[in-house]
Amino acid sequence: MAAALKFICLLGLIVLVSIVGLERVDAAGECGKSSPDNEAMKLFPCAEAAQDEKAAVSASCCAQVRKIGQSPSCLCAVMLSNTAKSSGIKPEIAITIPKRCNIGNRPVGYKCGAYTLP
Repeated sequence: MAAALKFICLLGLIVLVSIVGLERVDAAGECGKSSPDNEAMKLFPCAEAAQDEKAAVSASCCAQVRKIGQSPSCLCAVMLSNTAKSSGIKPEIAITIPKRCNIGNRPVGYKCGAYTLP
């Protein structure tokens, strides 16, 4: 029951962010024309892995991290976004996902706020 409630709350948040995102002016930022909050929604398959360092990282999560991680500044902005925070993402765990996905060309040592990419 708690998992269903959490999912419904997350879904509501995604809808809200989508509506707000549609009203924003297009401008290039860390993630190009997409906002870090919109990009964060693409990382839904990573939700459990970004909250529990012992959770398995799914193939779909790794695929999204590879795409977004082509721009380290975008991946950093996504991990520190309001959407990620409100979804319960723990940045200190989320920052380990590229390594847990065995992404060889990840920018090791990249500073992301108070965190460093392992």
